[in-house]
Amino acid sequence: MTDLSELDRGAAPGAADPVKVLLHRHRELCERAVDPLEIAAGLEAHGITDRTAARFRHRDVFSLAEELYARVPRDADAATDGPAAPDAPAREGGGRRSVTVLLLPLLPGALCAASLIALTRTHGQTRLYAAAAGVLAVALALRAALRRGPLALPEHLASRSATGSWTCWLLAYAVLGDGLLRTAIAGGPDGLPDGTAGGDWPLSLAPLLALTLAVAPATWTAGLFLTHARRKLATSRGLEDFAASVRPVLLGAVALFLGTVAALVALCAPFLDTEPVSPAVLALGALLFVARLLTVHGFTHAPRVILVLTAAALVLAPATVFAARLPGCGALGAPVEALTAAWGPTAVPVLTCGAGALTLLVHASRTLTRASAHLRPEQAR
Repeated sequence: MTDLSELDRGAAPGAADPVKVLLHRHRELCERAVDPLEIAAGLEAHGITDRTAARFRHRDVFSLAEELYARVPRDADAATDGPAAPDAPAREGGGRRSVTVLLLPLLPGALCAASLIALTRTHGQTRLYAAAAGVLAVALALRAALRRGPLALPEHLASRSATGSWTCWLLAYAVLGDGLLRTAIAGGPDGLPDGTAGGDWPLSLAPLLALTLAVAPATWTAGLFLTHARRKLATSRGLEDFAASVRPVLLGAVALFLGTVAALVALCAPFLDTEPVSPAVLALGALLFVARLLTVHGFTHAPRVILVLTAAALVLAPATVFAARLPGCGALGAPVEALTAAWGPTAVPVLTCGAGALTLLVHASRTLTRASAHLRPEQAR
């Protein structure tokens, strides 16, 4: 992080060329940038605002970045020279990568649908094997889909995010949680889940199918957000102007994704004999989508904390009902039982996931609207 007090001294009225001081400090950023916009975003990432730019005799960070870009010597011939033969293969390879990024997100939903069909046509131990194979196939497909495209984590963030296990907890609750909570309040369960919706511990497979199908629209919507944000960056003339123009794009992307998830839930309902509207799936989908958007842009702390708290709250809900069976602990389960009696078991994930998604969305509206959030990792250094 740049020492702003030192920058202020370099920008003092007595300094002959205050911009030269800034150029010296950020020469690597300026030399690597392909346009002034990258320099503006990099300066913002180092804590330089429009007010700071005024001390360098510029109206905003963007005009300051333009001067820095113009001052860095560049060899124009180096950018244009080079062998022409590899261009065609490169474009062909880029086209194949684009098709892969476009179609790979469809794989998790397709494999999940195939696994559910296999479950309906198997019984006994064979059904158990089919379920295990389906879970493994969907998990591998999800991993492959999330390693490419706009939802892929940069390499330097892979070790910092660590949200996969908590996401699995949330998905597991979406499948098992409502049935367990309903059965626990009724005094059960008396056995383990048998893989059916009508068993002693009923399963709900519609959320899993809808959310795996939603990987594709989540990827495409994230791509649209990134594209529009970079276009806004190219036309903005100040950091505040950029933030004001990107915020509606972010909210529109989240709304578009939620509309797609709602449509997928309605389409899956007739085949799985479930309700055509599921607020719990929408809340969980919004939570996971916004958390992933923040994570891929480098904001890993808030998503990790919110996912941990949400998963803990979901686990705690049936745990309090079971704990209420202990002597003298009947009051522990009263809040969850009252909430379930009034709104049904789905009220628990709707409230917890909805609160988490709203918290992350407010955070995203402040962080993803910064120009520095849209820098590539190598540009931010």
